Amino acid sequence: MSSFIAKVLTVSDGVIAGTRENRSGPALVDALEKFNFKVIESEVVADGIENVSQMLLAMAKDFEGLIVTTGGTGFGPRDLTPEATEAILERKAPGLSEAMRLVNPLGRLSRATAGTIGKTLIINTPGSASGAVECFEAIAEVIPHALTLLSGHQPH
Repeated sequence: MSSFIAKVLTVSDGVIAGTRENRSGPALVDALEKFNFKVIESEVVADGIENVSQMLLAMAKDFEGLIVTTGGTGFGPRDLTPEATEAILERKAPGLSEAMRLVNPLGRLSRATAGTIGKTLIINTPGSASGAVECFEAIAEVIPHALTLLSGHQPH
């Protein structure tokens, strides 16, 4: 089975400040590896549109693969990851975020988005470790096909 590459971005003022442990980032790395993704980078950034947009642009530069964010998708005043993501996306992929919202009744409160920039697919997931993994697993089986199409190759 071919392996795709991925990066993880944890969005959290608390993790940056050292007042909260980053549980969702490592949980996503484990989940991605379980689905045969090779995680080549894992970063943490403070909440906020500018911070997150700039980090996503840096992570997506010359990258062909998947970026999964965790955190900042709820209703808190600093939960701005979807806005930061949408600010840099070239194309949205609403079916992915809709599928993630369906896995749990609390998913209805998620404002997560998904889409592409260049040959990179970006997906927002919640900030809790269980929520992030649950949302990724809800769409994991279609991500390789999406990345194959995004790269310009024909699926086998």
